[in-house]
Amino acid sequence: MELQINGKAMTAEADPNMPLLWVLRDVLNMTGTKFGCGVAACGACTVRVDGQAVRSCVTPVSTVVGKRIQTIEALGAPGKPHPLQAAWIAEQVPQCGYCQSGMLMAAAALLEKKPKPTDADIAEAMTNICRCGTYQRVKLAIKRAAGAKA
Repeated sequence: MELQINGKAMTAEADPNMPLLWVLRDVLNMTGTKFGCGVAACGACTVRVDGQAVRSCVTPVSTVVGKRIQTIEALGAPGKPHPLQAAWIAEQVPQCGYCQSGMLMAAAALLEKKPKPTDADIAEAMTNICRCGTYQRVKLAIKRAAGAKA
């Protein structure tokens, strides 16, 4: 199967029904996307597909062939973090860090759609679960990144 991941064509030998998460992690060895619940509830596995936040644990890989897939590995670059990554650090968002790649990908999809999100926009878009409870810091970081992008 030919996939477009982080701007590169990649070939994955996988069952078409295999969840995208496992293709990324186990077949392509891209471990930045995390497994959390396996039922699309927590959002740890969030990636972007054609700019939209998608829960990769329940997305059959066959449904994303021909689409642009972005994982956390391509959100920023060493020495040049994405504004969200810089804001995450400035607001001290991560605690355990497990949910953060999914949170960042969901936030990136939000800012692409709504560059100046309101609190309601953030609450609607950020349905990811953080066991550490950093939701207020996530909101502050998204607002900081939105200001940096302006």
